[in-house]
Amino acid sequence: MAGQAVRESIQGQPFNDVLNELHAHTFSGAPGESDPFTLSELDREYVAYALGLYYQCDHCVEYHGRVVERVRRKQGSPAWAWRDELLKVVLFLRTSRSNVSAMEWEGWLGAWRRFASRMHHHERGLACNIAYAVGIARADEQLMDIAFESLRAMHEDDETLLGVIRDIDRVVVFMKAATSKNRTDPIVRRQLETRGIQI
Repeated sequence: MAGQAVRESIQGQPFNDVLNELHAHTFSGAPGESDPFTLSELDREYVAYALGLYYQCDHCVEYHGRVVERVRRKQGSPAWAWRDELLKVVLFLRTSRSNVSAMEWEGWLGAWRRFASRMHHHERGLACNIAYAVGIARADEQLMDIAFESLRAMHEDDETLLGVIRDIDRVVVFMKAATSKNRTDPIVRRQLETRGIQI
């Protein structure tokens, strides 16, 4: 089989078609098929960008960064250093309760709440949306609880709260698959090349 022509995609086109459909359901919607979104496209893209940073997926960071810029231009959003601020969010969220002392955790909580409140003035609830996403991604119940309390206080209507949680969860499910795929495809290609298989 060495040297045999293979599809351009490691996973195959049918699999990529499903991923593309999942991407549409997560970010842009598939007319007549997708559930309505609660979070704006910009909010969902900010969360995706932050998850790309968190998982150190250069492809995701570049792609979702371009989308954020496009949506911000289209909306005429006011200028702010969103890339720098989202990087700070990710740095904050690298800390988990299990890795620090009780005193450090209390200090972290206070610093996080001040930071999230400051960011809230630029983009309502964004830091909490990202914290909830990272909590889901790493199955960190304590982080999810902290973020959920803020989201619950922010969204008094139950349907709105449920919609926000659904939107965040969908982005996480898509991004975890995408970041894994985008980070490992070069490795798989390199390994296949040792057998003369080019993709």
